[in-house]
Amino acid sequence: MKNPTSRPVRLFTFGLLSCLVAALGRAEGSYHLLNEIPVGGDGGWDYLSVDSASHRLYVSHATKVVVIDTATDKVVGEVADTPGIHGMVVAPELGRGFTSNGRENKASIVDLKTLQTLSKVDTGQNPDAILYEPGRSEVYTFDGRGKTATVFEAATGKVVATIPVGGKPEFAQADPAAARVYCNIEDLNEVIAIDTKTHTIVNHWPIAPGEEASGMAIDLDHHRLVIGCSNAKMVIMDSATGKVVASLDAGKGIDATSFDPGTQLAFASAGDGTVTIAHEDTSDKFTPVQKLATERGARTMTLDTVTHKIYLASAQYEAPAPAPAGGGRPPRPKMIAGSFKILVYGLDK
Repeated sequence: MKNPTSRPVRLFTFGLLSCLVAALGRAEGSYHLLNEIPVGGDGGWDYLSVDSASHRLYVSHATKVVVIDTATDKVVGEVADTPGIHGMVVAPELGRGFTSNGRENKASIVDLKTLQTLSKVDTGQNPDAILYEPGRSEVYTFDGRGKTATVFEAATGKVVATIPVGGKPEFAQADPAAARVYCNIEDLNEVIAIDTKTHTIVNHWPIAPGEEASGMAIDLDHHRLVIGCSNAKMVIMDSATGKVVASLDAGKGIDATSFDPGTQLAFASAGDGTVTIAHEDTSDKFTPVQKLATERGARTMTLDTVTHKIYLASAQYEAPAPAPAGGGRPPRPKMIAGSFKILVYGLDK
């Protein structure tokens, strides 16, 4: 005897699968420009970070952090007195933010409500990337010229470790469940793994075929690092073993990478004006799904994992100067004053 409900069940299942396939299709290859947020001012920039819960985007810019409301795309404040700012991270449960001030070899501890600096912590030379590790409630600054990582308590600012890393550290990620922090060592073409309990380096892993890595993102569920390399490669590494499991071609001048667990998409932003987007089909297979055109020089990026929007910093430039008569690299074009902005990209609705 036939089950009288079998046909409706099959139709419902087919309809559900069709919806899932359609949703995946939108996620794979449909990022487009949503908005441009004017910021203005002079000076360069570096890392961006987003706090999804509070709808805040933090943008390093010259000697301050610009704070943007991501619900309205409006500038709502700033954190001042951060000379040579590289980046800002937050500990929402503490109501604190932390900045890496490269020119003064310090990290600022900031009240997130008032955006006022509460205190400063001495770090190694030129703190660049900065990371909040929630497992032990500690902050890591990765000190470019000092070739160290400075670790301090988020609640008190007390320095608990200074870790020699052997080379120039770039971006880093934390896996609290594994008690590890991972960091790119750019000039050694490797990733180091730091034990967060002992504050010691427990692994050195080569990134070949990648070279001179800067950006790093992490897929915590599948234990994968997404590494952006200067030789136009996006490298996927197993964060448990250090094995490189995949490598994709990407843009020239990669600076940042991101990973969205909601869409299983990985991103690599490059100075050539592209973002390479790949879908994680399996933990060892990443398929390119879009080469998003942005703006030349828009190399730094962050991701809001709730809205799935990506944010990139950009500016307008004067016509490039001619190359020197004797040959060599032409000088960098000069940024047009007041043209600094944030580009917002998102999925089709």
